[in-house]
Amino acid sequence: MDPDRLDSLDRAILRALARDARSTFAQVGAEVSLSAPAVKRRVDRLRERGVIRGWTVQLDPAALGWHTEAFVEIFCQGSTSPATMRTAVERYPEVVTASTVTGDVDLVVQVRARDMRHLEEVVERLAAEPFVARTRSTVVLSALVRRPDAVPATAVAAPDAPRDA
Repeated sequence: MDPDRLDSLDRAILRALARDARSTFAQVGAEVSLSAPAVKRRVDRLRERGVIRGWTVQLDPAALGWHTEAFVEIFCQGSTSPATMRTAVERYPEVVTASTVTGDVDLVVQVRARDMRHLEEVVERLAAEPFVARTRSTVVLSALVRRPDAVPATAVAAPDAPRDA
C-alpha cells in the first residue's frame, strides 16, 4: 500500500474511530463491512504509517467551566522565530491552538477562558510578552462546525483495495 494514499475503507475506518476511539474492531467492522481482524490489520498499518498517532478523548469546554472563546491575532515586533512564539504561548493553559500565519499577523492563538474578564486577563498577558507589538481579538459567539479529527473527503484517493486487505 502506497504510504501517501488512503482508500475508501481506510477513510471509513478513520471516520468511525474519530467519532469514537473506544469502538472495538468488531464495531468498526460492522460499520464498514469488514471483519474485526481485517479492521485490526488496517488500523495497525495506519498506525505504522503515522496516520493514527494515538487515541484521545474529546472534552466539553463548557462542562469544564470554559464558557468564553476567542481568536487572538498577535503582531510581533521585528523578527521573532516560531520557536520563541511557541515557548511563550505554551505557558498559557488557556491557549488551545497556536499557529504562525501569512499576512500582516504573525501568530493566531485560540483561547478559552472562564468568562470575559478572564479572557481580558489572558489577552493582557499575551500582549505583555516582549516580542508582541500589538494584538487583535475576535470573540466567538457560536461554534458552528468543529471537526478536530476530520478525515478529509478530498484525501488522496487510492484505488479501492480488496475487502479483506
